[in-house]
Amino acid sequence: MTRSVSRKMQLALSMIAITLGLSALAQAGPPLICHAIQIGDAKSLPWTGTGLSGDPNYDVKNLAADTLAILGPDTPVLVRMETLRRATIYARRDPQAAKQLLTRLYNRATSADSAGNASALAWFDAGYLVECYRQWIGQDLPHMTDGLRLDRNPAAGLDGYASVEKAISLRGSDPQMEFAAALITMEGAPRDHQKHLQRALAGAKSDPLLAQNLSSRFAGSNTPAMAELLQAPSKN
Repeated sequence: MTRSVSRKMQLALSMIAITLGLSALAQAGPPLICHAIQIGDAKSLPWTGTGLSGDPNYDVKNLAADTLAILGPDTPVLVRMETLRRATIYARRDPQAAKQLLTRLYNRATSADSAGNASALAWFDAGYLVECYRQWIGQDLPHMTDGLRLDRNPAAGLDGYASVEKAISLRGSDPQMEFAAALITMEGAPRDHQKHLQRALAGAKSDPLLAQNLSSRFAGSNTPAMAELLQAPSKN
C-alpha cells in the first residue's frame, strides 16, 4: 500500500470517527449496561437469556469473589467490561454485595500503587465499575422493570472516568480501553468521546473482536464503509 493510500485511509478513519462520535446509539438505555459486550466464548459471570436479569439462581453473596477471580492479569479488556456489566446488574440486588465489590476493586488498585507497582488493569476495573454503577444503581429509568428498591449508589462521588484515563496512561496503548472510554464519554463529553473512539478505531484493524463491537455499537450492519475500513490491512 502506498503512502498516499495510507494517508487517505487515515483521513477516512478520522472522518468516520468524528461522524460516529457525534452520533448516539441507535439502541436506548445506558450504554454500559443495556448493551452486552461481545466476548465470544470467553468466561464471565453466569448469565441466562439476553435481558437484564442474568441468572435468577446466581448467589450474589459470591459476587466479589467470583468477579475478581475472572479479572485476572490475562483477561482481555472486553471480557472485563462484560464481566463488570454483569456484576453491576447483579449488584443491584444486594447493596452489601455492591459495596463489597467496589471496595475490593479500589483496594486492589490503591494497594498496587502503594507498593510501587501501579496496575493499569486494576485501575481500569475500579473505574469502569464506578461508571457502570453510576448508570444503573440508584436509577429509576423507564425501561427498568426489576422492581428493586432504589438503594444509594456506593460509588457516588467517585470519578470512574478519571480512573480509566489513568489506566490508559499506565497501559501506554490499548484500543479496547479506548473503546471503554468512548462508551463512558458518550453523553456530555463529545470531544473526549471522539478522541477515544478514534484511537479505538485505529487499533481495531488488528483486533477482530474489538472491530465487531465497534461496528455493532456505532456503525450497524448498513454501513459497509466501516466494515471495509476495519478489515483493511494496516501498512505504510
